[in-house]
Amino acid sequence: MTYPDTNLFIDGHWRPALSGERLPVLDPATGAEIGSVAKAGRADLDAALAAAEASFAAWKKTSPLLRAQTMRKAADLLRARADEIAAMMSAEQGKPLPQAKGETLAGADIIDWFAEEARRTYGQVIPARVPGVTQLTVKEAIGPVAAFTPWNFPINQVVRKVSLALAAGCTIIIKAPEETPASPAALIRCFAEAGIPAGVLNLVYGDPAEISAYLIPHPVIQKISFTGSTAIGKRLAALAGQHMKRATMELGGHAPVLIFDDADVDAAVAALAGSKFRNAGQVCISPTRFLVQEPVAERFTEGFLAMARAVRVGPWSQASSDMGPLANARRIPALERMIEDALAKGGQLRCGGRRIGNEGWFFEPTVLTDVPPDAEIMNEEPFGPVVVINRFREDDEAFSEANRLPYGLAAYAWSRSSARVQRLQDEIRAGMLTINHIGLSLPEVPFGGIGDSGVGTEGGSEAIEAYLQPRFVTRLG
Repeated sequence: MTYPDTNLFIDGHWRPALSGERLPVLDPATGAEIGSVAKAGRADLDAALAAAEASFAAWKKTSPLLRAQTMRKAADLLRARADEIAAMMSAEQGKPLPQAKGETLAGADIIDWFAEEARRTYGQVIPARVPGVTQLTVKEAIGPVAAFTPWNFPINQVVRKVSLALAAGCTIIIKAPEETPASPAALIRCFAEAGIPAGVLNLVYGDPAEISAYLIPHPVIQKISFTGSTAIGKRLAALAGQHMKRATMELGGHAPVLIFDDADVDAAVAALAGSKFRNAGQVCISPTRFLVQEPVAERFTEGFLAMARAVRVGPWSQASSDMGPLANARRIPALERMIEDALAKGGQLRCGGRRIGNEGWFFEPTVLTDVPPDAEIMNEEPFGPVVVINRFREDDEAFSEANRLPYGLAAYAWSRSSARVQRLQDEIRAGMLTINHIGLSLPEVPFGGIGDSGVGTEGGSEAIEAYLQPRFVTRLG
């Protein structure tokens, strides 16, 4: 596989930035430059805005059936090209090839799901109080969308926003990650070749702060969708609010895991270890704060340590690799700082804790135990292959710790007790809770958080509502 240089896609054409500026793309396994991506300037953004505005009226009026048919063609193309796209993703992001291919194929499933949702944007007839009066609620596309996505899942995050916008009848400008540009571009190419009209779908790269500051307030843009850190999400949400723009925010998390004394410990260890070290822990819903009840704590900890030590870390080009490098150099000192802080405050390092080698950005799967609640890692998302395992005695302790932080994205729990399961459902403050299995991120289920983890969802039947504007019509006769 030869890694391609990536251009912008504006008004149906692939082209460099008008300024000619480009940004380097680095291989996380070596730190070496493997390609480049066009850096959009204001003139490029103006062109994308004009295209999205000009094409909106026609796309909005395109029948949901035709929109759905075109989207399904894109899904078929994505599946046919999965091997090629996965290789691009692994080269630019670092994840092992099977994970990259799985993400690509899952992207096709997401397109298919929202293609069907395009045909289910139902309104309603409201019974009238007066004979001869008809009262209708109708839903229509809200308008051009500006969307912003991160580097950890280059296909997954882009495909959700693009599919939702297209299904609803919106046009969209997607600002994809400049660190991982080739795989999102390959996804967009599938949509373009499937027949999405020129101007409906536009792809740009560049300085995140400059692009968001220009697109969000722009009068053409009517809807914002952002996936990224809580700190940046709050700033963008505030900017959207100043201009009365509807915003979906999928932000950071710090997922608690509650393991009770009646849990199937072996099943929990196997499921959670696989989930934690997927994508080198660079997952917003990654299980991080493990709370294990005393009677099973030693067994769970030893089992998890064995799984962590068995993880094979290496480049995607090695078929034996279970976990690749961190996606960028910034993550190394961030993780080292958190680990040092945890140890300084009394935590224990049970395995890992160090960078691997001097080439690339590899990091050992890491397990800490007995970490106090004032440690940085207990309060801020590590976004890497680092786990904290702490013990608790009474159920109330676990519930209190699980709900202590302002984040509320994902939570995990293992228990055979129906009473505990009911309490988990009632009391855990998270947008997504999975009990006795890993059941998140499917196209047909909601995906989003509460509190500092965001607003809205980008999965399930509820997601498309954020891209639709309801209107009320009443008539006599």
